[in-house]
Amino acid sequence: MSITGLHHVTAIAGDAQENVDFYTRVLGMRLVKRSVNQDSPGTYHLFYADDAGTPGTDLTFFPWPALHPARRGHGLSMEVSLAVPPRSLEEYWTGRLRDAGVETGAVEERRGGRVLTLHDPHGLPLGLAETQDAREFTPWPASPVPAERQVMGLHSVRLWERDLPLTARFLTSVLEFTALGEEGGWHAFATPTHERGLSGRFLEIRETPEERRGEWGTGGIHHVAWRVADEAAELELRERIAAAHRRPTAVIDRFWFKSVYFLEPGGVLFELATEGPGFAVDEDPAHLGESLVLPPWLEEKREEIESGLPELR
Repeated sequence: MSITGLHHVTAIAGDAQENVDFYTRVLGMRLVKRSVNQDSPGTYHLFYADDAGTPGTDLTFFPWPALHPARRGHGLSMEVSLAVPPRSLEEYWTGRLRDAGVETGAVEERRGGRVLTLHDPHGLPLGLAETQDAREFTPWPASPVPAERQVMGLHSVRLWERDLPLTARFLTSVLEFTALGEEGGWHAFATPTHERGLSGRFLEIRETPEERRGEWGTGGIHHVAWRVADEAAELELRERIAAAHRRPTAVIDRFWFKSVYFLEPGGVLFELATEGPGFAVDEDPAHLGESLVLPPWLEEKREEIESGLPELR
């Protein structure tokens, strides 16, 4: 009854077509679900993942082009890293990104691994992290990236916090994460299942008491979702979170998984998300993401919703 790793990370994009082009054509991820923000159905909710839409491989976006750019600061997740195979940064990704006109930073050493940093077209900080850890991953045959070089899913997230001990106590005592220590000013914490490998199972925190409060906007991360096996595990964790006075929501049926949302003590929006039923519950797995899919409770408004959304190629 514990968190097993990252489930998905949701960020805020600008233009929806630019978002699709970058994540499918440049990073080679599959658009596995084309839906809408269920709480604000006037905008898309786009899900990119491996071929099967495996939990832990999802990077998702709300395209809100009229929103101001995200303001860096504490209380936000500041970067998401994506897992790539060993020896693929210099041998493949740096050249591919350069050819696509994407500016990258130098390759960094992080916790025994190597990470290439970049920004997506709307300013979201990304890392491509080489890992040898075993991953639940199904290559996408139609990807422009060869199967042996493809993004394998979420690797980690980085948070800025005003008060590190406050968040650290919550992570270790309530969510049962393990503290892994500090490296280069970043303090790492891993899920209870990190013995299977760190990739997809840890976060890093930098304490930034001098920074102002961050604000959501384009190029920023909206929330970080953690993976749980089923609703029973989710409810047990929800009780612990409520006992810690973090005021979790009730379980919300997102149709492809069930969710509970809460703010960790530093203000970052977290979610618990169940593994199933998964993206194939309402689409043929061979045709995921090819058409607009709405949860049943929004189907009666399909015509109105579709008329307000930009066309996607």
